[in-house]
Amino acid sequence: MRKEAPKKHSLRAVPNDAERPKAADIVEPSASDICPKCYGSGMEVVPGLGARICECRKRDAHSVRLAKARIPKRYEKCHFNSYQSTANESQKRALNACVEFANKYPAVDHGILLTGPVGVGKTHLAVSIIKGLTERGFPGLFYEFGSLLKEIQDSYNPNTRTSESGILAPVLNADVLVLDELGSSKPTDWVQDTMYHVINSRYNDRKFTIFTTNYPDERPSDGRETLEDRIGVRARSRMFEMCRTIRLDGDDYRRRL
Repeated sequence: MRKEAPKKHSLRAVPNDAERPKAADIVEPSASDICPKCYGSGMEVVPGLGARICECRKRDAHSVRLAKARIPKRYEKCHFNSYQSTANESQKRALNACVEFANKYPAVDHGILLTGPVGVGKTHLAVSIIKGLTERGFPGLFYEFGSLLKEIQDSYNPNTRTSESGILAPVLNADVLVLDELGSSKPTDWVQDTMYHVINSRYNDRKFTIFTTNYPDERPSDGRETLEDRIGVRARSRMFEMCRTIRLDGDDYRRRL
């Protein structure tokens, strides 16, 4: 029987001469790019004490956590120290409660529901909680209510490569979730069922959630809708146990700009 010549297989992990980068293509890090404390090792030596994680690695890790939080560019400068509560006692109480949550987490018992009219700083405070947590080494996730529903609806399009479960997984699993503008979308059966699924899943898993909404629990004198009208009785019932409700009052700050 005729023997076949052995086949030659190139190893993918080892580039051949044509694929090997030329010396001129290799960019060496400049001295200014190397951390002067750890010299790129990530560990800083403290005389007489030993070694510790360098500040440069902590900054890099914080940047990664902040990027994963999905905070919109509009709110990238929001933080507790830039929140202007003026002389409004309700805003001062809300600020203190949010700072306390960010500082004490995970030793907290409830999430927070920030409710009040537009322009009183509810989203500013919610974003500040996420930023405070990422600075302490904890991850968080921000989602606007309408945007979340839109992404779920888009997943039904056969031309997209996303799925409803793929979109909802990080929302359901986030240790701390900010759900902004709760109730802002028209309360169809599908919207209420979707929100109940999100809220109930986080309720059962004891996940902490920060909600903001313009809708009150008490029906206004002009007959406008309540939060229960917008998200459903079952979801609102669970939120009473999940969250501490904080009411903010005041004028719309955007009108003063």
